[in-house]
Amino acid sequence: MTTAELCPSPVSPTIDFDADGVHHGFLRLPYSRDDSAWGSVMVPVTSIKNGEGPTALLTGGNHGDEYEGPIALFDLANTVRAEDVSGRLIIVPAMNYPAFLAGTRTSPIDKGNMNRSFPGRPDGTVTQKIADYFQRFLLPMADIVLDFHSGGRTLDFMPFCAGHILPDKAQEAKIFDLVAAFSAPYSMKMLEIDAVGMYDTAAEEMGKVFITTELRGGGTATAESAGYAKRGVRNVLKASGLLKGQPELGPTQWLDMPDGDCFSFAEDGGLLEPLVDLGGVVRKGEVLARIHPVGRTGLTPLDVKAKMDGVLAARHFPGLIKPGDCVGVVAIAV
Repeated sequence: MTTAELCPSPVSPTIDFDADGVHHGFLRLPYSRDDSAWGSVMVPVTSIKNGEGPTALLTGGNHGDEYEGPIALFDLANTVRAEDVSGRLIIVPAMNYPAFLAGTRTSPIDKGNMNRSFPGRPDGTVTQKIADYFQRFLLPMADIVLDFHSGGRTLDFMPFCAGHILPDKAQEAKIFDLVAAFSAPYSMKMLEIDAVGMYDTAAEEMGKVFITTELRGGGTATAESAGYAKRGVRNVLKASGLLKGQPELGPTQWLDMPDGDCFSFAEDGGLLEPLVDLGGVVRKGEVLARIHPVGRTGLTPLDVKAKMDGVLAARHFPGLIKPGDCVGVVAIAV
C-alpha cells in the first residue's frame, strides 16, 4: 500500500483532477468550530486538462496578505479554455485560505505559516493538514510549480521572479529558464535564509521545476504589480508548452543574492527612516536606514549599514520597526 493509502488525508477534492475539461471546486477540510459544528474549510481549486502533457501547479495566497498571485490565478481560472491547454493546470489561488480571508500572513485558526509548515501532518493543525495534502497529493502530480509571493504588509520588493541555486544543475537550469520566461522587471537567483519547512524546499526535493516571485508589497496590489503576475503566469505556461501562444517577453535585469550579507536586521526598535529607496545603488558600509528611538527625545538614532555593494532589492514597509525585523535586502546586479 502507498503512504497515502496507509495514512489518508482529511482533505478531499470535490473535482476529478484526471478529467478533461475545466472543473471548478474545492479542497474540503472538515473543521468543527463554535459557529459550525460540522463545518469545513473550503479552499477554491480549478483543474483545466486537455489530453496528455505536463502538469503545472499554480498557487497564490501561501501568505494571506499577498495579493498579486490570487488576482492572477482567479483571473486565469476564469478565462483559460481547455482547448488552449496541452496537459493540465491545477490552480489554487489562495493556498492558505483562512489567512487569505483574514488578510493576514498566518492562519487566524492556528497561527500557522503555510510556508513553514511542510511536509505537514494529516493529524495536525488546519495549516499542517493543508500542507500535508499538497506534499503527498498535489506536488507529486506536478512537473512545474509556480508559487506567487509579494511582501505582504511588512515588506516591499523590487518586482522579481526567482529561482534557487540547487545542487542538481539540470534542474536548476530548467528553473532559471522559466524565471526568464516569466519576464518580470527583475529576475533573481535567490538565497533563502530560513528554508526549513518551506513549500519551495518540498517541491525542489521532489525534483520539481519550482519558481516563485516577490511582486512589490505593503499588503496590497497595484495595477502594475498585478499586471506582472497576470502576464508572467501566462508566459510561463506558454514557454512550457502548456498554453497556446508565444510569451510576451520584455527586458529583465538579473540579480543575485549570494549569501547572508545581503540581509540587514534591526537590533533595536523605533521609527524607521529610509535613506535609500528600492533600486538605489548602495556601497558596503553605507547607511541604508536610521532607527530613531521613540521613548523620548534627545537619543541618538541607530544606523543600519549595508554589508555589501549592490542595489536595495527589498525594504521594511511599515514606519515603525521592532528588533529582529528585516530592514533591507541588498542584491548584486549580474
